[in-house]
Amino acid sequence: MKRTISIFMIVVSLLSLTACSKKLGQSDNASEAQISANEKGGGTVNNKTLVVYFSATGTTKQLAEYAKEILNADIYEIVPKDPYSEEDLAYYTDGRADKEQNDKNIRPEISGSIRNMKQYDTIILGYPIWHAQAPRIISTFLESYDFSGKTILPFCTSHSSDIGSSATDLHSLTNNATWLTGQRFSSDTSKEEITTWLENNGLSTTSAGQIGKFNFDQQTVLLNSGYEMPILGIGTYSLSDEDCYNSVTAHLNSGGRLIDTAFIYHNEAAVGRAVRDSGVPREEIFVMTKLYPNQYADAANAIDEAFVRMGLDYVDMMLLHHPGENDVDAYKAMEQAVKDGKIRSIGLSNWYVEELESFLPQVNITPALIQNEIHPYYQENDVIPYIQKLGIVVQGWYPFGGRGHTAELLGDDTISAIAKAHNVSSAQVILRWNLQKGVIVIPGSSNPKHIKENLDLFGFKLTQKEMKQIQELDRNEKYDWY
Repeated sequence: MKRTISIFMIVVSLLSLTACSKKLGQSDNASEAQISANEKGGGTVNNKTLVVYFSATGTTKQLAEYAKEILNADIYEIVPKDPYSEEDLAYYTDGRADKEQNDKNIRPEISGSIRNMKQYDTIILGYPIWHAQAPRIISTFLESYDFSGKTILPFCTSHSSDIGSSATDLHSLTNNATWLTGQRFSSDTSKEEITTWLENNGLSTTSAGQIGKFNFDQQTVLLNSGYEMPILGIGTYSLSDEDCYNSVTAHLNSGGRLIDTAFIYHNEAAVGRAVRDSGVPREEIFVMTKLYPNQYADAANAIDEAFVRMGLDYVDMMLLHHPGENDVDAYKAMEQAVKDGKIRSIGLSNWYVEELESFLPQVNITPALIQNEIHPYYQENDVIPYIQKLGIVVQGWYPFGGRGHTAELLGDDTISAIAKAHNVSSAQVILRWNLQKGVIVIPGSSNPKHIKENLDLFGFKLTQKEMKQIQELDRNEKYDWY
């Protein structure tokens, strides 16, 4: 599927050395620099960009907030453990700032830290110019974390001095990072100017805010990986080789473009064959598969074996099927496959709040998607919002309750009545209900008529009353052990 070039670059801070009546460098919120960046985020941790700023006046804070709003990015203020006073900042008085700037080895301590720097790909670093250089506390920050493989975009603010050699000197502290050319801004820089600056650098200022939002016109969603994914597809669980091939073929012939398989389904080869035989351009099809726990110990080889079975050059998404021993190592193998261009997006299946709280801090790439059991009798009304607030898309399996339970769910009186009101099937009502909750659906079927019907979900819309009626059907009744 098409990739959207998403910007998650932010404009950071500008500092002028105007006087302030209180100790400068003190955060208005005493805990602001002590919490993790994602806790001060613009909504999600998945934009993978962090705005870092050091401010002695309100100027920098305001401009950083502008950038955060424009790009929906995370933000972190560098707060000195020993805040600067007016006397400390006075030029040419042999005060604290003068002494620090005259000694390249001084490293002022920072109050607080960033909990999980690994999650960020891009750091926007803003600082004032003090005696033609960045304040030494910026060096403290850069030496406190591993920036290997990250991109750093610096900029400064001053009354007249340009960014000069300050960025070059800072770059020498992080040789394993990629540094972009920085820019100076003045204290009266507006939000519009920041927006223009980003756009002039070829950066989209809208994509970040679109992550996870369903586009019903295009029938896609933008993942935090930057790729677009169809919001409805077909699941292939329990489909044997030929049935799987025929079902995927019917799905593609009916206009469907999302296919879900897994190692444990034993039909990856059939999926790959159907994709290759379809005549549909590969880039228009979104193929996802999963590693099973018995593959986690040797995940790198398992990933390569999946490509061999499917006969595809790349996979659009790969998931870990459910938690298990070596799952973190297996996920890191998928992360490496992303870097190698073998997999475009990665995620998890059957992970819930407790598992996610333990798992996410241990990995570098935030999952693009989490796939769980979701149907009207098991709605996960607490779990879904939790996942979505992380910027992770939710996908539901067993939308009709799974084998042995489908008849009861499709025959439910409430769902049947709603279906009759819209002149659609109960299956279509359930699938549309999921979509309106922001849940991608992958119903399984080997019946070409049902496969086509399952894709016909955009000619009607459930009312708020109907959505509430279905919500009231929740029994917390899970049909599988995952």
